[in-house]
Amino acid sequence: MDIYYVDGEFVPADRAVIPVNDLAVLRGLGAFELLRTYNGHPFALEQHLQRLEHSVHKMGLLLPWTTAELTRIILETLRRNETSAHSESNIRIIVTGGTSPDFMTHQGQPRLLVLVSEMPRQPEAWYSEGVKITTMKSRRILPGAKSINYLSATLAMQKARAKGAVESVYVDRDGGVYECTTSNIFMFTGDRLVTPGRKILSGITRGFILELAQSLFEVEVRDLTLAELLRADEVFITGTNKGVVPVVQVDDQQIGNGRPGRRTSELMQAMSARAADHASQTTYTA
Repeated sequence: MDIYYVDGEFVPADRAVIPVNDLAVLRGLGAFELLRTYNGHPFALEQHLQRLEHSVHKMGLLLPWTTAELTRIILETLRRNETSAHSESNIRIIVTGGTSPDFMTHQGQPRLLVLVSEMPRQPEAWYSEGVKITTMKSRRILPGAKSINYLSATLAMQKARAKGAVESVYVDRDGGVYECTTSNIFMFTGDRLVTPGRKILSGITRGFILELAQSLFEVEVRDLTLAELLRADEVFITGTNKGVVPVVQVDDQQIGNGRPGRRTSELMQAMSARAADHASQTTYTA
């Protein structure tokens, strides 16, 4: 059974609990990060912890643990799960709003949770054949912060799956495209790579893709419209558990020739190589 770190203790998953008057339960107040391992090593841990700190502060919460303390706890939780025989692991780091006597106001005493679990494998067809995504008129509640409040994302994904799609992209009333429920979105027009940059959560995988693309393509980080997206030669989404996934259909509109594109495939290969290089060279110490 998986072992979790919960508010100072390491416990089996089926004994992991927090009080019901924690603001994470009452109000959905809390920040989190999700990262994965490659060959058992946490990928981009520093970047994830930096973003966690940003999210916590943006929500007005406190983060009383230092980066070194968080790293030690995460690595120890991962170590205690070595016998779980995960092919690869997901690591969820959650900072809750803490107990609230008035059920609304945080008291500056957050709880820290670290959940290690088996990383799900995505269908191979996603990468070889591409996927469908849908659109939804919605926006992230607090752009730039990774909140545990996923109500809009949950509703969007229910509708997307009912239509045979694997993701849903947020579009505003003026046709502006921002991000997906758990992914960032990119498009190619010729050799020009375009991705939104405002009012989104900047994904860690997104950052690596932008870094890798600089030497391969012309890159534009700017506002993007749905009309542009539907005319794109290639579209793809990125995320921690997804990697780089080609998109061949948005709602009822086929993208390009309806097959994963050459440029997207090039970035998929570059990202795989970057992750493998990271796994072979990065060593974290508690």
